[in-house]
Amino acid sequence: MGCGEGSHLSQISDIVNSEYSKIVTGVGIDLSKEGVSVAAKNYFDKIWAVADLANTPFADKQFDVILNILSPSNYTEFNRLLKAEGLVIKIVPQSGYLKELREVIFDEPEKQSYSNADIVKRFNENIQLVDRSSLCYTVELDNPGIQTLIQMTPLSWATAEEQFKTLLKADSTKVTVDLEILIAKKE
Repeated sequence: MGCGEGSHLSQISDIVNSEYSKIVTGVGIDLSKEGVSVAAKNYFDKIWAVADLANTPFADKQFDVILNILSPSNYTEFNRLLKAEGLVIKIVPQSGYLKELREVIFDEPEKQSYSNADIVKRFNENIQLVDRSSLCYTVELDNPGIQTLIQMTPLSWATAEEQFKTLLKADSTKVTVDLEILIAKKE
């Protein structure tokens, strides 16, 4: 759900297919026609659809796992789509997520960090949490990577390009990836 340009779903389903000898069919949906178009051009062995996650074009109880990475959720739809004992894997940002960009965009210290408390609370209210873990690392991006990150992150969508001027000219920069992985089971 919210597959974007498809790389995450493609990699994960390929790993499951090869390392665990399981045949899985990756199905990605996104509201972005552009993202789904890129996914379909680059990962032709998956199913891609432009769809609203509140009203997907799939029959009830069709999926063993729903992967939801850094995108909105619709738990009513998730529960409708999941088979009995199906899993939801939701990835949400933690306070350090892209902190370097937040420091460029926001002057106020309270806006330079992020809290996912409301998202996690809603997740727990709608589905049975069975596990959670954190993942945090720093990655160095070259200039094309910086430009791609700035284009894709919602942090920059309402921000004047002028604020990113120095960053866009940099040869490289480090950014923090700080995520929480929530795993839930359909009851």
